[in-house]
Amino acid sequence: MSPRLQFCGPSRQRGAIGLMAALTFALALVFLLVVIDSGRLYLEKRNLQRVADMAALEAATRGGDCGVGTTALIYATASAQRNNFTVPGADRTLAVACGALTVGANNLRVFGVDPSKSEAIRVIASHGVPQSLVGGIGAMFGGAPANSTITLSATAVVGLPGPPVAQLTIRSTLVDVNLLNGFLSALAGASINLPLASWNGLLGADINLLKYMDQLAIDLQVTAGDYTGLLGADATVGQLLQAAATVARLNGATADVQAGFDSLAIAVVSPLKVHLGDLLKLQAGTTSAGLNANVNALQLVQAFIELGNSKSAVAGTIPVNLLGLGVGASAKIKVIEPPQWSAVGNPALAKMAPLGANRIYVRTAQVRVLVTLDLSLVTGLLGAVTGTLSVVTGLLGLDLYVLPSPNLDVSLEAGGGNSYVTDYTCPSEINKSLTVNTTTTVAELRVGRVNADWDSSSVPLTVTPVTLLDIRKAGVPFSGGGAELQIYSPVLPANATSTFINPPKVGLPPSDPPYTLTATNAVSGLSQTVNDVNLIVHAPSFTPNFLLAATFELLKTLLNGVMLLLKTTLESILGPLLDNLLDTLLKTLGIEVGKIQVGANLSCYSGRPALVI
Repeated sequence: MSPRLQFCGPSRQRGAIGLMAALTFALALVFLLVVIDSGRLYLEKRNLQRVADMAALEAATRGGDCGVGTTALIYATASAQRNNFTVPGADRTLAVACGALTVGANNLRVFGVDPSKSEAIRVIASHGVPQSLVGGIGAMFGGAPANSTITLSATAVVGLPGPPVAQLTIRSTLVDVNLLNGFLSALAGASINLPLASWNGLLGADINLLKYMDQLAIDLQVTAGDYTGLLGADATVGQLLQAAATVARLNGATADVQAGFDSLAIAVVSPLKVHLGDLLKLQAGTTSAGLNANVNALQLVQAFIELGNSKSAVAGTIPVNLLGLGVGASAKIKVIEPPQWSAVGNPALAKMAPLGANRIYVRTAQVRVLVTLDLSLVTGLLGAVTGTLSVVTGLLGLDLYVLPSPNLDVSLEAGGGNSYVTDYTCPSEINKSLTVNTTTTVAELRVGRVNADWDSSSVPLTVTPVTLLDIRKAGVPFSGGGAELQIYSPVLPANATSTFINPPKVGLPPSDPPYTLTATNAVSGLSQTVNDVNLIVHAPSFTPNFLLAATFELLKTLLNGVMLLLKTTLESILGPLLDNLLDTLLKTLGIEVGKIQVGANLSCYSGRPALVI
């Protein structure tokens, strides 16, 4: 029998299947251990990654910083604690770093540590867990000695991809909402009669700019999200107000605020077309995140009505009782340049050309007020001047004219000013600044005879003297003496550069207190002009014969007294009138001569944080 055949018999193969079964079972057990062990480590790693992701997102969303205060570490640690990852703890660490993202040669994002920046935040979470069974078994067969634990780590990097966003606002300063019905009725060309509660409600309410623009887009049938197209779309003032009323209602505004908007939307029915872009300035490409800001409801109402008046060819007539004027006076108001109450954009673009296409620029309304006084109704003045001079002028053969054309124009042109962004720094949300250049625009007082096209937005104002007294010899004006009145008193603009340190993010109330720029002695300079009227005095130019020399000298003496009477009377009329114009009308419209208040917001990044690594 062959030696090889002796192992082929049945008796010789007994137990082979059992051995194979034992080896298969052992191999299956090893695979099972690998699966269980790998699954344990995978779950630990996944949980660790979740902790790192959530910590990095919270640190970035809350504007964490690695500079003063190390708020990024504080926010990330708080997030980890809420996710049952307690640090410091046994074999647990949480490392937080700030920096910036760059793109490497392989077109992959690379995180670079820079504590002065917070363009991206990196969180590394580490946790020690029991050693892998596979690693322990490997050490038994000659591998490196295995530790009892193995450290797992997870890395998360959150970037803030959006550009910085800055917003400037011009503050209105209201002194008496009781007067708004009369003044805004004059501007709107319609009867506005809101109760005091509605005006106060609007004064204390805000409207979300983003929600407002989305609602206006629906009302005007403009493509959703096309904010550039919306700014140039035709709308009536009533439509602008109706959109605000809808937003106020949908966002749970008080009954007084809703009633105020609804009443205004019904009252202001002018078909005149206007553009929202005349009031709100957005840089091209401004994202919705930059529009998520609030504006004061009353300021919104005033801006809409002033915009409509600026586009109208007709000046509004102000009830004279609002200015404390009596019979023989009329008052008109015209908005020459409507306000820009808010501007939003990227300060990095504005910095390159502060007054260029990408500027962030706001201005208050430029308003003209014209008061016409009928001085012929000042009968005491006419009688005193005529009675004093008529006998002497008759003896000298002179013609006496007292107020030959009795209307006296008083024109006040004023605007609060303008402001625009010139620079910014934004290494982080707690270490940022916004620099603006602010100017108080010119205020100009004119008294005399103002040009007929006073209400034109394009024609500059001029003033010519108005004759108070004209004594003529042989028909030659002022040959026997006389007086004229002409006042042109400009307030020189003031300009200054200021820096807002750590202004609030866009979407929060603007910096408080606001930056205030006041021109030196602006109001007192105007007041002094009318409190000390300087007449244009004409001395007699003819030579009388020697028989009338004494009478001629008497005329000159009497003229001095008449000039003083004219001066005193005019001062008593113009002084209170100017005070009412400055303190009542302009301030109620949110304009203070020579004074401007600017609020600022700055977000170093726009948009939502996102995991990038």
